[in-house]
Amino acid sequence: MNSANNSQPEKQPKKTKSVKALLPIFSFIKPYKLVVGAAMVALLLTAGINLSLGQGVKYIVDHGFIAGSSEQLGNAILVLIGLIALLAIGTFSRFYLVSWLGERVSADIRKAVFNRIVQLHPSYFEENRSGELMSRLTTDTTLLQSIIGSSLSMALRSSLMLIGGLIMLMITNFKLTLLVVAFVPLVLAPMMISGRKIRRLSANSQDAIADISTYAGEIIQNIKVVQSYTHEQREQTAFKGEVEKAFTVAKKRIAQRALLIASIIFLTFSAISVMLYVGGVDVLEGKITGGELSAFVFYAIMVAMSVATVAEVYGELQRAAGSAERLLELLATKSDINSPQAPRPLNQGNEHDTVQEPEIVFHNVEFNYPSRPDMPALKDINLSIPKGKIIALVGPSGAGKTTMFELLLRFYDPQKGQISFNDNNITQLDLTDLRKTMGMVPQHPVLFSSDVWHNIRYGNPDASDEAVIEAAKRAHAHEFIEKLPEGYASFLGEQGVRLSGGQKQRIALARAILKDPQVLLLDEATSALDAESESHVQAALNELMKDRTTLIIAHRLSTVIHADLIVVMDKGQIVDMGDHQSLLASDALYQRLCELQFDKANEPDISLQAS
Repeated sequence: MNSANNSQPEKQPKKTKSVKALLPIFSFIKPYKLVVGAAMVALLLTAGINLSLGQGVKYIVDHGFIAGSSEQLGNAILVLIGLIALLAIGTFSRFYLVSWLGERVSADIRKAVFNRIVQLHPSYFEENRSGELMSRLTTDTTLLQSIIGSSLSMALRSSLMLIGGLIMLMITNFKLTLLVVAFVPLVLAPMMISGRKIRRLSANSQDAIADISTYAGEIIQNIKVVQSYTHEQREQTAFKGEVEKAFTVAKKRIAQRALLIASIIFLTFSAISVMLYVGGVDVLEGKITGGELSAFVFYAIMVAMSVATVAEVYGELQRAAGSAERLLELLATKSDINSPQAPRPLNQGNEHDTVQEPEIVFHNVEFNYPSRPDMPALKDINLSIPKGKIIALVGPSGAGKTTMFELLLRFYDPQKGQISFNDNNITQLDLTDLRKTMGMVPQHPVLFSSDVWHNIRYGNPDASDEAVIEAAKRAHAHEFIEKLPEGYASFLGEQGVRLSGGQKQRIALARAILKDPQVLLLDEATSALDAESESHVQAALNELMKDRTTLIIAHRLSTVIHADLIVVMDKGQIVDMGDHQSLLASDALYQRLCELQFDKANEPDISLQAS
């Protein structure tokens, strides 16, 4: 496991975009125009009050301190306190509204990304790591929330303060303003030079965080394997390497941003210092009053702080541009498996149909997995499956049996040929309608980190408690569920870790029973169970298979013997088909599979060694 992670090919550097990559994200803000409008009003109010404070300072200095009037000083202070109170109210409103907007938009983006992920075709997940997708869903959306809910507000406020401050500087003293403006190109130059580098380092930093998430998730998911091979120390060392790699990238990004901010602060306050000298000389010469110089200093500091804030936020926006680009890329991804625009109605047949009528037909089907385009998984498959019959698929590992299930469920589409269901090409049917007719019980059942109710009811979310309990009884699961600490409300742990293999399988069977599918797909549902668990599961399967079309992969030989049709597969092809006795007499591969079982045990219900 460790070596696999360390041997991953080195990523090619991504092309990064400017902050324009954030523009499409603002489409998520459009539904909340009233909130945006209210936030802008609060923003303008606070900016206006901030700019008014400079005139208040001028009035206090000229009419309070200089004039020596305590009454005028008191009045000026009261006005100043009033302005500060309004500023506090406006700041509260702005902060609440903008923060609310950031959280709301972040939640909407997260939902949109998740909705896209769950609709993508399975082959997408063969080519993209789950940890990276989780990073996009959590880290990237959290970063955008910070931008929309905080940084963007700071940028707008600082921009207004910058523009308003420059106007007030010109009104207060045009000569000194020209001196300040002369330094502006020196301040903007570092922003332009460092921006691209910060953007690239930010994208690399996000990728490094995704790598950490992927690595940790894999180790935690397979913790028993790690501990059984006593690789704890090796994995700790390997994970430390991943973390340090991310930290190294983060240090470069932080250093670049810190250098940018320090440069801007130095340049802006140097400009203020020069301005103070020139202005101080003018005050000494009587060209301007002390109040004018105080107001000018106030506005100059405001402009300097606004420039520094804009520079800092610009770095954040550069970082967020990488996140926005990744999220938009995911949102723009189209699934290769979709329902047709005008799906055909699913023909369920009628009560006069005979059980011999073909329900599922594979016609000249050929298929290669997208991740293995040069290795045929199925070749020239022709098979008719009559309604209500039990069909067994047997063969060695890699024969293509599970692939047939995946094509039936339209996880993939064949490159050649077609699959028909009730005389309809399944590509012309609505995906939801098609998959609702089928219920799959895999060899390794998937349980969710929830209670028994949720896991069984996943087969039919609208089912009543009574229906769930009845399904559990038919799956021979009710008895052990009742013995759990909280019965059906018992939490099963991640992937059902608190249950045995046989118990997990019976929960999965109860789920399939509750779904009540027209077609049942059993993928080695008992091959990994002990004799006692198998007897319970087999009894549940016999109950489940009644009056259903059933396809079985490598089931116990006892079930294979009683199947209506046994299909022997090898290397992606159907090599023979018939009943148990005819295949024993005519098919060498089937004979060998049976002999392998009897070599392992003399009991007739040992499972076929097939995947």
